[in-house]
Amino acid sequence: MVVAKLAELPGGQAVIDAVGGDESVWLVGGAVRDLMIGRTPTEIDLVVEGPLDPLLARLGGEAERFERFGTATVNLEGVRVDLACARTESYAQPGALPDVAAASIDEDLGRRDFTINAIAVRISDPVVKADPAALADLQSGTIRVLHESSFLDDPTRLWRGARYSARLGFSVDPQTAALAAAATPGAVSGERIGNELILSLLEPQPTAVFRAVEGLNPGALPEGFCVAPPQLEEALELLGDEGRGDLLTLAACCKGVELDLLTRWLDYLGFSAHDRELVLVASRWVTGAPLRSAKSRAAIAAAARSAPLEAVALAGGDNAALWLDELRYVQLEISGDDLLTAGAEPGPAIGDALEHALALTLNGEVAGREQQLGVALAHAREAAQ
Repeated sequence: MVVAKLAELPGGQAVIDAVGGDESVWLVGGAVRDLMIGRTPTEIDLVVEGPLDPLLARLGGEAERFERFGTATVNLEGVRVDLACARTESYAQPGALPDVAAASIDEDLGRRDFTINAIAVRISDPVVKADPAALADLQSGTIRVLHESSFLDDPTRLWRGARYSARLGFSVDPQTAALAAAATPGAVSGERIGNELILSLLEPQPTAVFRAVEGLNPGALPEGFCVAPPQLEEALELLGDEGRGDLLTLAACCKGVELDLLTRWLDYLGFSAHDRELVLVASRWVTGAPLRSAKSRAAIAAAARSAPLEAVALAGGDNAALWLDELRYVQLEISGDDLLTAGAEPGPAIGDALEHALALTLNGEVAGREQQLGVALAHAREAAQ
């Protein structure tokens, strides 16, 4: 059943054809889990008992190799195919990257994060391997770790468990929840936590992930972080497809986080300077207060013009909608060169005159090139007197 469903996916039949009768290749993890519960996987995960090179050669395409972990990635018909050698993992210290060694498929399943991901189906024939609790947990919708040191070995599993809970609607096993509550979320590099946060923001319901994280271990989120920010849906609707909905969501959640703490947290997570500044600006009220209080179209533009679109959308209200839908597209039909050609004196008055003409245009008091040039020239000459 799983292999038949795999054949219906983009790239699935190509994988099946490349595997052929090779009994060393298994479909594993999230791909098996999703196919078994009627969901469409976003990627295809394969484990090979032995070297990857023969299968990579049959798959074709350019592979990205990660020799330390015995893994590779191939883009096949627009679908990501992840390949890994069957392996065991050991951790030199809590939260460290794992040391890997070749293993059987049974041993490989034993290193997985949750039982629902510890299922493998051999592609060449209908053999299924699984953790003893995996199929029952998949049927009951239960998220359960495989062993008591799971979060100690890799605290990022707390975030992954929260994502699965939110995405699949599964419940966390009580013992697993107790182990998550006792975990130390910061026992890994900030960049790894940041990657998990970014993946959470890309989920269909990121705030549901944050609620799940808070429920499992509140210490995973900074003080003041709001897992259910008000007006978020309105802000996302205002933003539309043009801006960064993921960063707007994070900014909304971080409105109550003290500025210095938020800055340090985003730096620790490895956010780029651009993304960090966008979240910082959008999460503050430096745009919201003047934008909401603006009484004219020109005042709305003045409040919103230098702010990121995400900050304007998060400020919300009719003024934000007016800027995003209409006012930000209003432009002058004249330039400083036009004023100089018309006889205006060079200097700061040129810029002021253009701003004056734009304000009058925004307010509907002038329209078109000739009127704009007239009011701007008069303003510049008055300033020069």
